[in-house]
Amino acid sequence: MITQKMKYALKALLVLADEAATATPEPLTIEEVARRAGTPKRFLEHILLELRNAGVIRSTRGRAGGYKLLKDPADISISELLRSIDGPIAPLPCLSRSAYQRCEDCKDEASCRIRRVFAEVFWSYLVIIDSLTLADMLRADAPALPGL
Repeated sequence: MITQKMKYALKALLVLADEAATATPEPLTIEEVARRAGTPKRFLEHILLELRNAGVIRSTRGRAGGYKLLKDPADISISELLRSIDGPIAPLPCLSRSAYQRCEDCKDEASCRIRRVFAEVFWSYLVIIDSLTLADMLRADAPALPGL
């Protein structure tokens, strides 16, 4: 499950991507991003700073300042955003690519049935999530997933 913070980050990025796709893209103030995204400004300030530090957006100061996407939406990986905003996405620390830790109560990872079952589910999830970009989220004509 993604956090509310991640949802706000995605909403803000979608607003910035929509603006970047206009005929005359302009930097957007934090107030404008918050208004268009329907997110609280006070949470967005910290989130936009994290996205800027991650190299996804840039900010400019001054009268005509604001936020703009730094990368093309097709180059903004959803899984990288998840890791940058929410931290490791693995269900168990022993399955994490970026924050691997051996489980303290595990005697042998190779024979751990809990790890094996969650690994199968997690790797399937990773195949999908690693292939998604912000550009995929921008597609209004994308088919809905079954059951949603």
